[in-house]
Order: sequence, then structure tokens, then C-alpha cells
Amino acid sequence: MKNRLTFQILAGMVLGVVVGYICHRMAADAAQAKTIAGYFSVVTDIFLRLVKMIIAPLVFATLVSGLAGMEGTSDVRRIGLRSVGWFVCASLFSLALGLMLANALQPGVGLHMTQTSSDVATGLNTAGLNFKDFVTHAFPISIIDAMARNDILQILVFSVLFGIVLSVIKSDPRVTPLIAGVEGLVPAMLKLTDYVMRLAPIGVFGALASAITVHGLDVLTTYGKLIGSFYIGLVLLWSALILVGYAFLGKSIWTLLKAIREPAMLAFSTASSEAAYPRLTEKLEEFGVDKKVVGFTLPLGYAFNLDGSMMYQAFAAIFIAQAFGIDMPLGTQVLMLLVLMVSSKGMAGVARGSVVVVAAVAPMFHLPPSGVVLVLAIDQILDMGRTATNVIGNSIATAVIAKWEVRRAARQGHVAEAATFGQLEGEPK
Repeated sequence: MKNRLTFQILAGMVLGVVVGYICHRMAADAAQAKTIAGYFSVVTDIFLRLVKMIIAPLVFATLVSGLAGMEGTSDVRRIGLRSVGWFVCASLFSLALGLMLANALQPGVGLHMTQTSSDVATGLNTAGLNFKDFVTHAFPISIIDAMARNDILQILVFSVLFGIVLSVIKSDPRVTPLIAGVEGLVPAMLKLTDYVMRLAPIGVFGALASAITVHGLDVLTTYGKLIGSFYIGLVLLWSALILVGYAFLGKSIWTLLKAIREPAMLAFSTASSEAAYPRLTEKLEEFGVDKKVVGFTLPLGYAFNLDGSMMYQAFAAIFIAQAFGIDMPLGTQVLMLLVLMVSSKGMAGVARGSVVVVAAVAPMFHLPPSGVVLVLAIDQILDMGRTATNVIGNSIATAVIAKWEVRRAARQGHVAEAATFGQLEGEPK
């Protein structure tokens, strides 16, 4: 079943390109092409709506269930600090790598773009993203509202607080049914996820067919230098992530990569981390990661550990500067790197999230708003790669954090807890 779904997703991608190209050639004009594309978009919209429907309850259930099983707040504090430490280091590395490659490969040099008054209105919400607003936004006014908007960061904050409370008072018999109910919600949501994911090939087909119908194969070739440079950077980033993963996980890193290939491919084809989240949760638990680590680290990573998006933001900002001939000294670039890192934390793992961050940060460094439109023209192709990278980075981070927990448990003589990660080679069974 697993291999069959992977093949079906691949087939959906190829078929979407072929059918989209045929429709693009047969369309009488651009208006008719958009009309045809609208029909393809229906199936993709339905699929993504179904995915978004299960995201909030799944994140809530897995996170609260995991936290409720921890021994007080010490486990939360330890895993949280380790996770955040990993995320900060990974984000800094991704941004720095993107900065260096954009300067070395210079994908925007030679475009000689100039600003025009009509380019000022980008249609994006470019309200300043600052640290104060970010911290304030993290705390929801209403968890119902946060779930309705699928605001992962706000759901995460509420779930952490609620899960910690349950872990502290779980000895109270009145709380036992509540914990059991939340734990029972997890397998129910995972089963629902299985049914939704069976529609993934159809959703992928519709997304690509719609894009190719409107733009033709130009969508695959426009700004080839930027696309090629960015994907070279992603390959280097993947190599670095895998190398670090190998240092902690050994040969099991290859088993992990094989296990997550399906959610990574789904993230790539739909350009949505949300679409891959439910299946990724299942795959990590099947691999052997303790559910409490998955339930805590993975949602936290979706809010704070977006390695591909970090690299994209650095690439996009430098590309805009090069395209418009704007000189950015190294000191300014480093400062921009730090601002991007703070501004992007909590960014939802959905399509166009990174573009909004770039649009918000660009005016701070005198980059023209029209540059955001320039990048937006090919953002779908870039978004696919960075989203798949986010999934890979979060998977490795979650597995490594779990490995550290196993080693701690083994040192303290907790054999049963250590055995939860027994699928990894060399770990105690």
C-alpha cells in the first residue's frame, strides 16, 4: 500500500504536467486557460481543505497526549530546550548557506530591473513583522479561533500549556478520563488521515494541471538561473542535514529517509507542509520515535524549524538586491539574516508563507517591493523544494531528539523507555 501510494503520487505529478500542457495548447486565449484551470483547481482545493480540516485536532491530540505522558515539567523543559537549540542552529546554518550561495552564484545579476510606480502594490500583507508582534501573536485570544485559522503557533502554545497541566495533575482520578479521551483521539485522527491521504494523487494532479494550463511549460523554465541556484543550495543543505543526522543516528539515517519519502514527496508536490504533517507523524512513530517526542518536537519544528524556508528567504532577498543593482554590504546582509531568522519564527508551513516574510523584511533594507512580485512569479517551483526540505529537516531533528531521550533513559536504567526507539540500529531492545 505504501509503495503504491508513492507511485500514484508520482503518476499524478507526471499526468498533471502532460494534461496541463495539452490544455494550455488547446486553450483559445488566456481567459479560457484560466477557466479550464479552475476546474482542475477544484479537486486540489477539496484535498487541501480536507487536510486542513484534520490539522488542528491532530496537532492538539498528538501534542497533549505526548505531554500528558511526561513526568511533570522536567521532560517538557529538557526536550523543549534541546529542540529549540537544534532549531536555532539549523536556522542559522540554512540562512548563512543561502546567503553565501546567493552571493557566489549571483542569480539576479544581469536582469537590470527598475522600479515603477505600478509595482508598489504587491497585493501581499506586508505589515511589519517584528519581535514584539511575534511574541504577542503567539498567545491565542481563543483556541477555537486559532484552530479555525489553523494557526499552528497558537495551537502549539495552548496545547503545551494544556498538556503540561495534565501531566502535573494526572494522578487526580477526575482527570484520567480526559487524558484517556485525548489519547483515544490520536488513533481516530490517524485513521481519518489515512482516508484523506488516499486522495493525495488526485490533489497533486489537479495542482500541477492547473498551473501548467495557465502558464504553460514557462512555469518550469522561467528564471532558470534562480531555480537552478536555489536547488543547488537545497542539495547542499540536504547533504549537510543528512551528514549531521548520520553523526547522531548512524546508518539508521537511511532507514529514516526511506520512511519519510512519501510525506516528503507529498510536501514537494503540493508545496504544503500541512499536507505532509499527518503522514509524517505516522511514519516517525513507525520508525520508532516515541510518540511524546513526535507530539512535542514535530509541531514545534513546524513553527520554528523551517530549514528550506530559511534558505529561500536569504536567496530571495539577495536575488532582489542583485536584480535591481542594489549594493548590500556584508554587514547589512548579516543583519538582514538575523532579522529574517526572528521574523520567520512561527511562520505557518503553508504555501507563500516565506514570501510574506520576505515582503515584510524587504522595506527594512531598502529592497524594492516590486522585487517581491519578481520572485512571486516562480515561487511555486521554489516553494516545492523548500517545503520538502522543511519536512526532511524536521524529521531528522525529531529523530535526533528522540535518540538523546533514549540515551538518557538508558543511562538512568529505564529499559522500557529506552526500548521505544528500538528500531534504530545499535539501540537496546
